[in-house]
Amino acid sequence: GAEELALLEKLLGLPGGNKYGVQGERKVPVLQTNNGPGLTGLMTIAAHLVKQAKKDQLLGSTAEEKAVVQQWLEYRVTRVDGGSSKEDTRIILKDLNIHLEDKVYLAGNIFTLADILMYYGLHHVMVDLTVQEKENYLNVSRWFNHIQHYPGVRQHLSNVIFIKNRLYTNAH
Repeated sequence: GAEELALLEKLLGLPGGNKYGVQGERKVPVLQTNNGPGLTGLMTIAAHLVKQAKKDQLLGSTAEEKAVVQQWLEYRVTRVDGGSSKEDTRIILKDLNIHLEDKVYLAGNIFTLADILMYYGLHHVMVDLTVQEKENYLNVSRWFNHIQHYPGVRQHLSNVIFIKNRLYTNAH
């Protein structure tokens, strides 16, 4: 949570220096603001940072895009952060793979906060996938590779390698 928010701050070009804490067993991120109560929760804080950076287009432009962005942010917090088993991970990758079949980004054709936070949330999963698993989730792999090369997103996170061409084909 807190580390991702620091990455997001940097990506958004914000000065940084925000103080993040965590709350409860689930380590929910908390941002202490100077004026008033702190903000709680990854999505709330992330949306706040986007608005602070005046990059509202990252939250979607149309009502529909905004709803889709919200939907994937919610999915990220409830499913990706909540899922811990191999089976959970498989279902998440399958869901995403189907969704991304005909889309460049999670919200269609625009790059949004949903892509950024889903990328950060799945990075540790993608790092551990075998070549074969990456091929099973081809749409997720294509999307993930695209996002990791999006200017400013990856930062210090390791580059996940995807084999561009298949070495073996069935054609003889």
